[in-house]
Amino acid sequence: MRVRLEDVCEKESSKLKQSDVIDQNGLYPVYGASGYLGNINTYQQSNYYIAVVKDGAGIGRTMLLPPESSIIGTMQYLIPKDNVLPEYLYYVVKAKHLEKYFSGATIPHIYFKDYKNEQFDLVSFEEQRVIINRLKKIEIIIDNLSKNLLLLDELVRARFVEMFGDPVTNDMLWNTDVLKDICTKIGSGSTPRGGKESYIDEGISLIRSMNVHNAYFEYKDLAHITLDQAEKLNNVVVEHDDLLFNITGASVARCCVVPSDVLPARVNQHVCILRCREKINPIFLQELLVNENYQGKLLQIAKSGATREAINKQQLESLEIMLPPLELQNQFASFVEEIDKSRLLSNHSLFLIKSIIF
Repeated sequence: MRVRLEDVCEKESSKLKQSDVIDQNGLYPVYGASGYLGNINTYQQSNYYIAVVKDGAGIGRTMLLPPESSIIGTMQYLIPKDNVLPEYLYYVVKAKHLEKYFSGATIPHIYFKDYKNEQFDLVSFEEQRVIINRLKKIEIIIDNLSKNLLLLDELVRARFVEMFGDPVTNDMLWNTDVLKDICTKIGSGSTPRGGKESYIDEGISLIRSMNVHNAYFEYKDLAHITLDQAEKLNNVVVEHDDLLFNITGASVARCCVVPSDVLPARVNQHVCILRCREKINPIFLQELLVNENYQGKLLQIAKSGATREAINKQQLESLEIMLPPLELQNQFASFVEEIDKSRLLSNHSLFLIKSIIF
């Protein structure tokens, strides 16, 4: 039977603030957008329920939460009716990607009135239980794949430190140089006229900060622009092996080598191209910049910005970078490329599973 969300749940709100949980030592848990916050002496819900982040960062994130618990006001209660199992409703809501309903430029938010008409198939309780059990098994597979990816990342990080030491203190006393003398290009782009309303389904890739993560590229929100728009950004044509570096916002200092399958491409004003060819291997530079200690250094520089976290071109150019022999850098890059083969298989499996299920 085809039903709408409002047919299987009711919404309720919370007036709790995060500050209400500080220094409390009650028996009943309180949850926020990032998860468990603490305990208080009372609870708002006596049965299982669904919580959806409705304000701020992480809008649309969905949780299945236990009886005798509460959420803070940036989240929305969805209380299951008698015709649906809580876990089934959780998977339904999670699959609907409610973040697509966001509004608000400064603080994004979503409202129940906007997504209450989302439709799905409501089956018998017996069928719901079968589906729930299948999805739980799939979540275990997803969790194992995610843990495998983390282990591979840790292996690369450990190998870097073993071969080259700390990139901030340069405890192995490698030669150093500043980034402007290592790179043949350091430059960011701009958003084409018309902004996101002018993006098209296929065309020249426009790489934005949400695509750039530490040591990997996120394809999900990759934008595309027309050839005419791209020609106006010909000063920021992305080339094979360029390093992409986020220079502003919450994701400042994240960086990765551009994957060849997104080319031809341009970058917007939040992403900087670091092009290095002769003195330094781009994979080596990527791992140096995402090293935990070097990230700390970069974030300290970013916090010196007058209005928001940012790293300007001059600060980038003056970054001191250690330069082990290129032969050693290339050996490390070959090691990373072998690890990336395993990482690619895990990522591909994750993408396929999530695209089918969620």
